Amino acid sequence: METVKMLVGSVEEIDPKGSRTIQVEEMEIALFRLSDGEILAVENKCPHKGGVLSEGMVCGRMVHCPLHDWRIDLQTGAVQEPDTGCIATFPVEVDAELGLVYLQLQRGQAATNAKAGA
Repeated sequence: METVKMLVGSVEEIDPKGSRTIQVEEMEIALFRLSDGEILAVENKCPHKGGVLSEGMVCGRMVHCPLHDWRIDLQTGAVQEPDTGCIATFPVEVDAELGLVYLQLQRGQAATNAKAGA
């Protein structure tokens, strides 16, 4: 399947150490801006009980699910032991010159709604 680049906004629209969410077809995606400025994108749903990850606390590259404190690696999507599971991750590209953020998605996916995250 062909990969396409989708503009999701500017770096400034994601608060430092914060998040923003976008809707892509049936999936909500959370973009996190880490303390070092890196932006990572993951499925915005904990595999345990469906907690909204964009409302969780971020420590380093881990987000803590706000429901039951499951720790999920924002880079790999892997749930940390002793729990198990995984969420989808999405490659992010930042145009440093223009300050724009792009997601790498499979052709056919299109943003249908963008809204502010936690």
